[in-house]
Amino acid sequence: MRNDGNPDEPNSLCGPADRSDDTPSIAWTTRTSQPRLSVGSLLSRLCGLDNLHAARTGRARVAVATGSLCCLGLVGVTLIDAGPAGESPTPDQRAEIAQRAEAEAASRSLARQSAAPVTETLAPESSPSPTTKPKPKPEATSKPKPKPKRIAPVAGLDQAQMDNAKRIVRAGQEMGVPRRALVIAVATAMQESNLYNYASGVLPESQNYPHQAIGWDHDSVGLFQQRPSSGWGSVPDLMKPEFATRQFLTALQEIPGWQDLPLTDAAQAVQVSAFGWLYAQHEWRAIEVVDAILA
Repeated sequence: MRNDGNPDEPNSLCGPADRSDDTPSIAWTTRTSQPRLSVGSLLSRLCGLDNLHAARTGRARVAVATGSLCCLGLVGVTLIDAGPAGESPTPDQRAEIAQRAEAEAASRSLARQSAAPVTETLAPESSPSPTTKPKPKPEATSKPKPKPKRIAPVAGLDQAQMDNAKRIVRAGQEMGVPRRALVIAVATAMQESNLYNYASGVLPESQNYPHQAIGWDHDSVGLFQQRPSSGWGSVPDLMKPEFATRQFLTALQEIPGWQDLPLTDAAQAVQVSAFGWLYAQHEWRAIEVVDAILA
């Protein structure tokens, strides 16, 4: 029997203070295959603590016992895995008990802070844009060809005559003939057609093409009154001032020494007219017209 130096308290949780030392302080109970700590064992532990503090005053002992009961009671609620029955817990198990008791007490004693609600920021939905038809590309507008500069008539000609003279000069320039050939060609057209594009009353076909007058000199057509029957060309071609000019100048360049011949002789060599001497009268006017066009 152990004398704790204090009278026994019959109302103590552990019963009489002077209990036998051979009474085990911890009792293990077995549940299925894993033994757990029983409420009786917790009370035995509490009594052991009570015996350690028996020398203190009764009020202090009651306070210690009550505080221990509160702390260890929370541990008893949590079922901790223990070893086989009859064995004392290992130091690791004791540390685990204390750790879980501390965590459990802290989680219940402190006020939980509610996390601020997380608001998910959604990207604004893009409103479907109305389907816009692509603008049609502006069609490439071809620039209108510049109108040929109109040359004012000279030497008593009207505008139609001046335009025909210009066609003769431009066609000769494309062939690369000298200025003397241009003067001979313009003077010849003045004598043959008065610088008007003639169709033939004998050849009704010629009247289907642009013309400015109608003549009756056999089948002669155009500015130079060239005859299709003589091999100058077809009616559609001879009704074109440019084609008729090329035919005349080509024949002129085939005459030996045409550059040194008088204008009337050069023109008559090509045209073989019954009135060949009449070409010379148009020479001065032809020079004035060519100069105005080439200026």
